[in-house]
Amino acid sequence: MKLYNTIHQQKEEFKPIEENKVKMYVCGPTVYNFFHIGNARPFIIFDVLRRYFEYIGYEVTYIQNFTDVDDKIINKAIEEGVEASEISERYIEEYFIDADGLGVKRATMHPKVSENMDAIISFVQKLVDKGLAYNVDGNVYYRVNRFKEYGKLSKQSIEDLEQGARISISEEKEDPLDFALWKKEKPGEPSWESPWGNGRPGWHIECSAMSQKYLGDTIDIHGGGQDLIFPHHENEIAQTEGVTDKTFSNYWIHNGYININNEKMSKSKGNFFTIRDISQEIDLEVVRFFMLSAHYRHPINFSKDLLEQSNTALNRLYNTRDHLLFLLEKAKENNNEIEPWALRLPKYKEAFKNAMEDDINTAEAIAVIFELIKAINTNIDEKSNKITVKASLDLFTELTGVLGIVTKKEEKLLDVEIEEMIERRQIARSQKDFALSDQIRDELKDKGIVLEDTREGVKWKRI
Repeated sequence: MKLYNTIHQQKEEFKPIEENKVKMYVCGPTVYNFFHIGNARPFIIFDVLRRYFEYIGYEVTYIQNFTDVDDKIINKAIEEGVEASEISERYIEEYFIDADGLGVKRATMHPKVSENMDAIISFVQKLVDKGLAYNVDGNVYYRVNRFKEYGKLSKQSIEDLEQGARISISEEKEDPLDFALWKKEKPGEPSWESPWGNGRPGWHIECSAMSQKYLGDTIDIHGGGQDLIFPHHENEIAQTEGVTDKTFSNYWIHNGYININNEKMSKSKGNFFTIRDISQEIDLEVVRFFMLSAHYRHPINFSKDLLEQSNTALNRLYNTRDHLLFLLEKAKENNNEIEPWALRLPKYKEAFKNAMEDDINTAEAIAVIFELIKAINTNIDEKSNKITVKASLDLFTELTGVLGIVTKKEEKLLDVEIEEMIERRQIARSQKDFALSDQIRDELKDKGIVLEDTREGVKWKRI
């Protein structure tokens, strides 16, 4: 299996630290609001990577944090006149509602900053003890120029960064590149006791401390969006390797950006969408399918038209699944030998795995699934024997399950419900309401029911 490693800017064969085990840390949300469409992409991508590892037999320890101590949370709490913890707990609950809708599995653990303060303070103290950090009146900063490899992830040198930096005369930092590890307490803000006085952690330190606490000094994979490469992940490397003198993560994996209607997402442009907003208009499984229909490292353009295309494609998959379930009920066990064409089924599985092992190429993996359903629809009908139908259904379910799609249970329309919808369509046609008539026909088609208008009346059949 090959993965694109950001730190080396090339695909590399994946070799875990421990045989058959994978340790992954993926940056989670700052919980001050509903998460947006850009946040959804890494949640889905790394969920699929985890699922694939488990599919091929790895035991995965997957950590995704919640940043529940942050300026944005504090500001929202002040706006609403409540405690910051009330804001963070509210939006942690909302995160799980939307993540469930996207088919994102729970992490092995979701640590919170507020519940890991001892580990964070201890980590900062180690940096201070090693001379990599310094205290200025209760604010603790990391000395970037003491970590000679700073910039190795983002491919920026300290000299270039310093040339582009700006520092005010009143700035208390020794160097403009130095970043905060611990922030001095301010009135009205949550704070914790520390050797440097009451305060709270900076943003970057939490991931270093919690990754080490739950996964150890060196992990297999650290993931997140491309926007986190600098400064967040760069700073994590400086902190963690500064303490341990060991490689922090063997593989750094980052997903590409999302544009909205070919423009960068921005509240000022009015093209900012939360997953909660989108869920009011379309099933979130469609969003998941859409995200997986492009390679994770490529930028992806989000639009309603593209969502509709994804919805249509996903419905094709559901129709295939439901048709196979229907045929499985009707199929006779008159032959214990699989039909000759179905001897090719393992080739689709092999092609799917080849796509996934080439840097998680979900777009190609989906293409393989559609090749599979083309073969199924061409070769399977009501005359097919049960062993062939079941083998086809099992493989279809196996491959779609790895991607976390086509997971909803079949919702069978009863015959009486179909007849009622046909009657409503006939009334609409008699009243020349052809838009409603077409809408009902399309609804039935989406549910696997095809209508045929004949001289004897409307006939229907399941497909």
